[in-house]
Amino acid sequence: MLTISIYADFGNFIARQLEEIGLPVQVEVVQKSLLFEMTSGSKAAFFRGGWIADYPDAENYLSVFYSKNPAPPNYTRYKNPAFDRVFEQAIRETNDSIRYTLYRKADQLVMDDAPVIPLWYDKVIHLVQKNISGFPSNALNLLELRKTKIN
Repeated sequence: MLTISIYADFGNFIARQLEEIGLPVQVEVVQKSLLFEMTSGSKAAFFRGGWIADYPDAENYLSVFYSKNPAPPNYTRYKNPAFDRVFEQAIRETNDSIRYTLYRKADQLVMDDAPVIPLWYDKVIHLVQKNISGFPSNALNLLELRKTKIN
């Protein structure tokens, strides 16, 4: 498994877990630039990566599995014609309810094929004192303070 130094302990933990089920894995810590070069060039079979949304829509996450996208963002080189059809249909769909249903179907196709192993999703909690108003939350967890006031 390729990873960068700040995730070495995490990589070693995963390697130990995989060894317990009979999958020997060696963790190799590399510089971030080398990891990017290797993942972009299809030279990394198993690596730790992450993705943070640029905008609050499932398309932003699912686009990393669209086979017509190179790396980046499709670092896994995932290719599934059924996924591509559903994904293309979803990005053309203007009805939110139908689009979300299509995104769920596309997501399930990816999970069934397992080109990635999701390990966690961030959950953000804001603790705000009662005398603070105008402190909105948003889907991207952007800190928006323009309308925030101390009452």
